[in-house]
Amino acid sequence: MSSIVLLAGTPALSQTADPDFLGTIVLDYSGVNEVGVDSDDLDTIEPDNLQDVFKNEPTVQVGSSLPISQKIYVNGIEENNLAVTIDGSRQNNKIFHHNATTYIDPVMLKQVRIDPGVAPADGGPGALAGSIAFETKDVDDLLAPGLSYGGIFSTEYQTNGDVFVNSLALMTRQGPFEALAYGKYATGDSQTDGDGNDILGSGTNVISGLAKVAYSAENGGRFELTYENVTDDDMRPFRADMGSADGSLRTRVYDLNRENIVFSYTTDAPTDMWDPKVLVAYSVTNLEVPTDYDASQGKTDSFNGVIQNRFSLPIGTVTAGVDFYSDDAYIDYLDRADPAAVFRPGESAENVGLFAQARLTPTDRMRISAGARGDLQSFTGTDGSSFDNSGLSANAAVEYDVTDAITLSAGASHIWGGITLAENFIMNPDWTYPADGIEPVTSENYFIAAAYNWGAWSLSGKVFKTDIDNARTPSYSGGPALTSDVNSDGYELKAGYAWQTGRVRIGFADIQSDVNGAPADSYVGRYLTTPIGQQVTLEVLQALPDYGLVLGADAQIAFDEDGFYDGAPADTLPGYQVVNAFVEYVPPRFENLRLRLQVNNLFDELYADRGTYGQEFVSDGLIPLYEPGRSVSVRATLTF
Repeated sequence: MSSIVLLAGTPALSQTADPDFLGTIVLDYSGVNEVGVDSDDLDTIEPDNLQDVFKNEPTVQVGSSLPISQKIYVNGIEENNLAVTIDGSRQNNKIFHHNATTYIDPVMLKQVRIDPGVAPADGGPGALAGSIAFETKDVDDLLAPGLSYGGIFSTEYQTNGDVFVNSLALMTRQGPFEALAYGKYATGDSQTDGDGNDILGSGTNVISGLAKVAYSAENGGRFELTYENVTDDDMRPFRADMGSADGSLRTRVYDLNRENIVFSYTTDAPTDMWDPKVLVAYSVTNLEVPTDYDASQGKTDSFNGVIQNRFSLPIGTVTAGVDFYSDDAYIDYLDRADPAAVFRPGESAENVGLFAQARLTPTDRMRISAGARGDLQSFTGTDGSSFDNSGLSANAAVEYDVTDAITLSAGASHIWGGITLAENFIMNPDWTYPADGIEPVTSENYFIAAAYNWGAWSLSGKVFKTDIDNARTPSYSGGPALTSDVNSDGYELKAGYAWQTGRVRIGFADIQSDVNGAPADSYVGRYLTTPIGQQVTLEVLQALPDYGLVLGADAQIAFDEDGFYDGAPADTLPGYQVVNAFVEYVPPRFENLRLRLQVNNLFDELYADRGTYGQEFVSDGLIPLYEPGRSVSVRATLTF
């Protein structure tokens, strides 16, 4: 394990060593083409939101300065087109185009795994542009072996917005039982951008929690129950993903609550023929947006599960099983001036899938991942119309070690996604669905990659492409059956060098996307894509073991981007250069105390993240959500 990781940790933290210190793309038979943010990365970053989690990944963008409206883009494609899970639970969070899709507190994340484009069949249904798997920490990730109980308390102050954050985690291990309870409360005032102007609706009022109970039987069986929750309730811009559409500064309450409940059975004593996973889960997101003249409440949920077994073969493994989901989305609308003007339209979908995924090592130099799945879906529209569809998906990827230092890889997939649910806040009770139904969405994904790893050096490059056909794009007045074709392609380059007490990483990506054959802007690309262009990420770390210090800095650089909108003139997306830095100190006599001083946006840059909505419409009066200006934060973490 790296000296940096050891210094950043505390005696009660138990982390798994990562043999590839530089690797954020993990190329192995279990995850060809995988982008990973592991526990060591998260410990170094100490993220406050999803932007922080992915800030060192040039092919992953998170738009908006407000967590309540942040959206993830992978290879230029919005997360709604990926199979997203939290602790294995399917997420059905597409509730309102002005707010976040997956709102999660990153403090208790153990790791995030992204399979961009080509995703395995056991990653879940509907992986049109890949998959994202969030995994939260267990007791063993926080409590050192041999200890029966412990805790972690953290307190933080951020100067920009006078933000206070306090969290407490308690864990215990008693014989075959273990339990974890975590809670966080963050509060603060409006923040200011790089020019010193208030960012509309940028106050902080967040409560989050995580609870886990697990039992390990003598035969190796492990039962675990997880409950995770996050609530954000405050005044936000009237449209929460932009400061204003017309220059007027209006706000309203956005009260968002997301919950995730997971029950799982696995085994700690697998055999060649018995390595099961049984999971049943329920995820739900509620959004209330009340005003003086109306009230809207949207709810999306998913009851889902999987039963699978992994079989070990002489040259690898095969995972086979069945999964299911039952997704619902509806909105309650009330006109306060006309109490009779109440409607509650909704859509639902049920799906059952059979899948198998092989991960094989036929030779010492070759690794193959290939799989297929078949899905049966039943969709019900707002008017009660029902449509049954079925489809097949397949994926294959291979990597080959040309030499001990050079690896080549390639992969492709065809995905059938059924009929996706419409966003709650655009559902119309008067929609009429076509008699022959809505064409199910499908996609094709491709990548070719190469990697060079020799000693402390690491180099990699990848070319990728995603084509999505019949992506559903309904509108309130246009009807439920509108669809669009989406294409995204680009390339990524990465390099890294590590030494005994430090490392440097640099990444570059160039991503272009279009909708229906024309370069996409952020309006046309709603729920599909957004202009990304060229991005550079840089990370530098240096540990000073004799002094108990770790120093770090990172930078995100975006280049000007234009020519992405053919329908009418549009503004050029401005480039920017942002630098963040931190120093962390563990006192020699108090190794259970970790002190961190961090400066975000060191040079007070005025900018909006490249994934933020509406930057190309500033000349039309739109005010994008600029990122906070310089902010100094002080954090103390005590492990006991």
